[in-house]
Amino acid sequence: MPIEFKLPAEIEKQLAPVRMVAEQVMRPESRYLDEHEHSRPVKYVSMIWPQMRQMEKANLEAALARAQKSAAAAAQESNGHTPEIQGPEANGHEANGKRQSFANLSLIHMIEALSWGDAGVYLCTPASALAGAAINAVATPEQLERFLRRFTEGEPKWGAMAMTEPQAGSDTSNIQTTATFDAETNEWVLNGQKIFCTSGKLALEESDGLVVVWATVDKNAGRAGMKPFVVEAGTPGASIVKTEEKLGIRASDTAAIVFDNCRIPAANLLGDAEVKRGEGNKGFKGAMKTFDATRPIVSASAIGIGRAAFEFTRDTLAKQGVRMEYTKPRWKLSAVQADLLEMEAQLHAAWLLTLKAAALLDARQENKLESSMAKVKAGKAVTWVTQKAVELLGPLGYTTETLVEKWMRDAKINDIFEGTGQINTLIVAREILGYTRAELK
Repeated sequence: MPIEFKLPAEIEKQLAPVRMVAEQVMRPESRYLDEHEHSRPVKYVSMIWPQMRQMEKANLEAALARAQKSAAAAAQESNGHTPEIQGPEANGHEANGKRQSFANLSLIHMIEALSWGDAGVYLCTPASALAGAAINAVATPEQLERFLRRFTEGEPKWGAMAMTEPQAGSDTSNIQTTATFDAETNEWVLNGQKIFCTSGKLALEESDGLVVVWATVDKNAGRAGMKPFVVEAGTPGASIVKTEEKLGIRASDTAAIVFDNCRIPAANLLGDAEVKRGEGNKGFKGAMKTFDATRPIVSASAIGIGRAAFEFTRDTLAKQGVRMEYTKPRWKLSAVQADLLEMEAQLHAAWLLTLKAAALLDARQENKLESSMAKVKAGKAVTWVTQKAVELLGPLGYTTETLVEKWMRDAKINDIFEGTGQINTLIVAREILGYTRAELK
């Protein structure tokens, strides 16, 4: 049976309206929103919300099915039986002969297309976003239903995740925000500060939004003491103290949040409240599992930006008689033609890694190595491709007459957030060489 690289019809159907919004709504607003950083890009929300809501529903149902199977397996094991993984968990396909889920593949295609339109505007798209990834990684079935169902119905809603702190960037295990349990009121009390929270303002100030906050319940326990908490919009004690002015993705909402005796219900702690020092730092591993799911999304966004820059450069130079040559050997190409081919090749390589990382998620398989590889490659590729676009186009690329200089500024964040390129390179090296974090820093 031949290998088929054509997109599944269901993904193509979902992408058609997304591409239309990216081209006809987002791209024309790019320059204005870049120059008016804290304006709300609301025109496209109603257009893209139906597709995002459909995606949220698919992700929720898949997460609930996984949680129920895990609970059943745990119950079986507690009764002295060894559960056997069969069907969808074993081979990545749905039971009863159905095809495997395409939820993550659909998502990265959607994100790539939206980022081609404008990455900053895409980041303001109403969705559970990083919050949803964190909830999927560690929540109980009841919490999945309670917190994620809201994103599948009603008006558009935003989610965000708050992890980074002034003293804890790449070293997420060094977070200082605390969560103290008040037994009298059956509440957790959060105190601390978070910075660079994407969509933090939207999630905390818009109706029915939420932020997943990572805090420590026991500083002496180290990483094992890290726990995620859901802080819902309008919760007293959670306040936006700053919205960042940034190099790129300027249309996006990037906030600093202070938690001052912020009280949330005990049930808003995701997963198990117990600190289990001897069980592999489950709190920290929960945080890292979140990134395994979201790094392919960041990679897809990077590739969307890179594709925008590459296509514009290619088409502009073609009008001047400089065209792509695929049949000639490299030594017969001009320097500019060789650069164009390398730009395209770098983006294709990053995209293939991203597809693999997302496909493994859909198949319920471990993707820690692949997600970090995709993130590293896409971050490097988009940074180089957009800089090369500015270089090849000269004054036209450097001025604000076109969007090329903006794409170069938008690109760099993809090499930074969700784990810097350096951190993800370390993760890749540890996974391949079999080193621990202590052995390879």
